[in-house]
Formats: sequence, structure tokens, C-alpha cells
Amino acid sequence: MSAWKLSGEASKAVIHAALLAHGEAWDFPEEIVVSGREIAEDKPDDWILEVWLDHKPTAADKKAVKALFATSPPKLSAEKLPDQDWVTLSQQGVEPIRAGRFHVRTPEHDPDPSMVDFVIPASQAFGTGQHETTAACLAMLDLMKREGVTVRNHADIGTGTGLLAFAAMHLWPHALATASDIDAVCTGVVEDNAALNGVASGNKAGRLTMIIAPGMDHELLQARAPYDLLIANILAGPLVELAPEFASSITSGGSLLLAGLLQTQEAEVRRAYRAQGMRLARRVTNGDWSILWLRKSRIR
Repeated sequence: MSAWKLSGEASKAVIHAALLAHGEAWDFPEEIVVSGREIAEDKPDDWILEVWLDHKPTAADKKAVKALFATSPPKLSAEKLPDQDWVTLSQQGVEPIRAGRFHVRTPEHDPDPSMVDFVIPASQAFGTGQHETTAACLAMLDLMKREGVTVRNHADIGTGTGLLAFAAMHLWPHALATASDIDAVCTGVVEDNAALNGVASGNKAGRLTMIIAPGMDHELLQARAPYDLLIANILAGPLVELAPEFASSITSGGSLLLAGLLQTQEAEVRRAYRAQGMRLARRVTNGDWSILWLRKSRIR
């Protein structure tokens, strides 16, 4: 089958907004697949929009794609792909994740009835680095549960798609659950994914509250503190900067799950949290990335 791809580069926020617009565009051609991803592990704010077609892009196709952008659209380049299944091509790199008890897939893949199944559309799925850190975070959350960690109140800072918050809600279904992100477009992403996965939204225990905030700088995050579990799959720089705020927002004996840091950055991150009374409970590596489970020293 003849396959073509349109692609254009822009910031993460611009691409996310275009993906949300695509999801709401009822008249967008159903046979055209639209997805987005980060370009490189070390540049998480640089994204690319990819549009997969089974024919050479027409002027109308390009106009429809450009209409997804509220501001000036990026320059679109057209590429003819080798003759093969273009739908399969469009899904490359987003194979299902199996981590702990969790199975995470795009809608194009079948569920695994033996596991806890979550569906995240390809247009929002884990860029190159996030895929590895997300899988390891899921496995670490599963380990926490198996080792008897009790969570009555948790928050996922930098939630992105909402996936890690959903996983924590499954493991501790009666806990107060909060998710936050600095990117305003994540509100729609998380709400859509919550609906897709049967995750209840709201302000009561067992329901997810989504807010937009940088770090812990929001009155609701501060009012709900201290937390038994904080999750932060972001970047090493912000993790170091937020160490005092994170540590002060965790209960005595509480847990902090950190990800988004390269192994070469781990020592700096661990020093920052050790200075705040956080000790290492477990660490795992996945590719070039480190994932840390820290616990706050109990007050005697």
C-alpha cells in the first residue's frame, strides 16, 4: 500500500494543543492518522507532529492539518514511505508496556485480561525517554504496593497523560488523588484519558483532581499536604530545585518516586534529597535513566 507522511516540528505545548484540536475535530478525515512525540530524550519540549496517509497529501489534506493549529502552523514536509502497512507504521514505537501488574497500550492493541489494562492514545504516548521511565515507574509503584506501603493521599506532579496517577489510584483506590502539570493543555489530555479508562474525576477520595501548577505552587496541593506518596517523573533540574518543597510535603515515613533523571544525574539528585532527610529505599535503571524510590525519615 502506498504510504505518505506529513511532519512538522514545534514546541510540546503547540503540538499538544494541535492533538487536542484533532480529537475535537469531528469533520477531520477518519482515514488519516495523527500522532505526536518528542524528538529527542534530552529535548523534551521539542516535539514533532506526524500525519500518516495512504495517498499523496493533497492541498486539502495539508489545509486540514494546518487548521489544527491556533497560531501559525509549523512548516510541513511530505515524505513517501516504503510500500507497507501505513497504519502499522504509524504505531511504531508505541508497543504495549508490561510493567508489574500493568499493561499500557494504544487503542489499536488488544487488552491483556490477566493484567490491569490502561489505554493511552498514540498521539499522547510516552516519547522516547518517557517510555522507559514510565514503565519503570509503573513497576516501582507495583513494588511499593507488594511491600505493604499504605497510601491515603497521593499526588502526581508533572502528570502528562495522567497514567501514573491512574496506576496509583488502582493500587490505593480509597486514597485522595491529585494530578498536576505545568502545561495547561494537559487538563484536556488527562480528562480524556480518565474517561477512556473509567477513572472517576472529582474532589473526593477515590476520584482524581487535576490542576495546573508549577511544582507545588498551588493552594490545593498545599492544602492537601502532607502526602503519603508523591510521584514526579519530570527532569533532573526541577527535581533538585523542588527537593525542599517535595520533602516538606511528605508525611513522616512517606514515599517519593522520582524519575526523568539520567544515570549521570542521579548523584546530584540523591544529594539534594538526602539533605532534606530522604533516604533511598530502592533504585532501578532502564536504559540511560534512573528511577528512585525515596522515603522520608520517621520522626522519633
